[in-house]
Amino acid sequence: MTDPLPAPEDLRRLLYTPVLSDVLDGFGLMHQAFRPFVRPLDESLVLFGRARTGRYLPATMPSADHNPYALEMDLIDSLLPGEVAVLACDGPTDLIAPWGELLSTAARARGAAGCVTDGLVRDVSRIRAMRFPVFHGGIGPLDTKNRAEMQQIDGTVAIAGTVVSPGDWILGDVDGVVVVPAARAEAVFRAALAKIAAEDTTRSELEAGDSLRAVFARHGVL
Repeated sequence: MTDPLPAPEDLRRLLYTPVLSDVLDGFGLMHQAFRPFVRPLDESLVLFGRARTGRYLPATMPSADHNPYALEMDLIDSLLPGEVAVLACDGPTDLIAPWGELLSTAARARGAAGCVTDGLVRDVSRIRAMRFPVFHGGIGPLDTKNRAEMQQIDGTVAIAGTVVSPGDWILGDVDGVVVVPAARAEAVFRAALAKIAAEDTTRSELEAGDSLRAVFARHGVL
C-alpha cells in the first residue's frame, strides 16, 4: 500500500520551487515556472495552495450602474481556506494594480493561502506588515478602475509564461513560482519528496568532502 502524501501544510514546509521545477521537467512539463519578473513581496514567505483564477482585460466604457469590481469581489469572497488567488493581467504591465491591502485583508480572513499576479501590487508596506504571501509583477499605485476589469473567474488563464487552471497547485518561494497541474499533482509531489531525500544525502556527502563527480555517479542528483 502506498503511504499517504503529507498534509498540505507539511508539503508547504518540505517542498521548494527548484526541486518541483526539476521534477516537472522530468515529467515532460517544461513550462510550469512563471517568468522571473514575478517576485515575492516578502522573500521570507512561502505560498502553497490550490488556484482560483481571475482574468483581467482592458476596461470597457463604464456606465452609471456598472460595478467594475463585481467579479473581483465574487472571486475574493468565495475563496476557501488554502486557496490562492491567481490574477492574470497579461503582464508585465505598468498600468494594472489588481491587488492591494483590502483584498489581502479579505482573502486572509477567509484563510486563503495568498495571491499571485503578473500585474502590479500596491499598499505594499501594509501587506508586508500582514505577512500575507503575495507574488507580483511589479509595484505601483494605479487602481484598475477605468483601466482594466476582471472579465472571467475560475477559467484556465495564461499568466507569466505558463498556464493555470482552477485546482492546480501553486508553490511560490524566494526562487519564483511553479504550477503543478492538478491531474499530475500526486505523482509530482511523490517524485519531489524522493528527490529532496536524495539531495539531502548528496549534500551530506559533499559536505564530507566527496567530489561532485563521485556523488553524482552514486545518486544522479546535482
